[in-house]
Amino acid sequence: MKNKPIIIGVTGGSGSGKTSVSRAIYSRFPNHSIMMLEHDSYYKDQSGISFEERLETNYDHPFAFDTDLLIEHLKQLTNYQAVEVPIYDYVAHTRSKDTYVQEPQEVIILEGIMILEDERLRDMMDIKIYVDTDDDIRIIRRIKRDMNERGRTLDSVIEQYLTVVKPMYHQFIEPTKRYADIIVPEGGENHVAIDLIATKVASFLNHD
Repeated sequence: MKNKPIIIGVTGGSGSGKTSVSRAIYSRFPNHSIMMLEHDSYYKDQSGISFEERLETNYDHPFAFDTDLLIEHLKQLTNYQAVEVPIYDYVAHTRSKDTYVQEPQEVIILEGIMILEDERLRDMMDIKIYVDTDDDIRIIRRIKRDMNERGRTLDSVIEQYLTVVKPMYHQFIEPTKRYADIIVPEGGENHVAIDLIATKVASFLNHD
């Protein structure tokens, strides 16, 4: 009889280093029963609206996510059932027709900016991690990422940050810090915190 899988939630603002923390934990356990799942995969399907309307979508608001589907998939995964995870097309600003099959694993790392905002999701998590990084560091990381990887201009990144990303962070994301079991300052550079979390995960994976 297998143990019920554990869910580790990793959250923080855009550019906080939450993805780096998630990958650092994941990479400690090669050839083990562990997986990563991103809330970003569950942005809502917007195929029913025009491209111009899609461009107006606030992706930093809880309403942008199909959290109901994510919860359903987590329930299936914790019952050791495979799921078809959506793939989001960031060019078309809607869900792709493609999906990928995620097999169940003993440890599920769930990563995303809004995962502690929904009480139903919080209640499913065994460990809740908040990656806490200063606003100025986060905007610098976001500028570098969006200009280098997404072909954005400096002005457009700054405007989006000031008008949408920062206010949504303070309204929806930062308040969820109080739900965290562990607060990790400075993200993936905090090796002590990652060591401690990895030790906890190892104790679960090495159960009899």
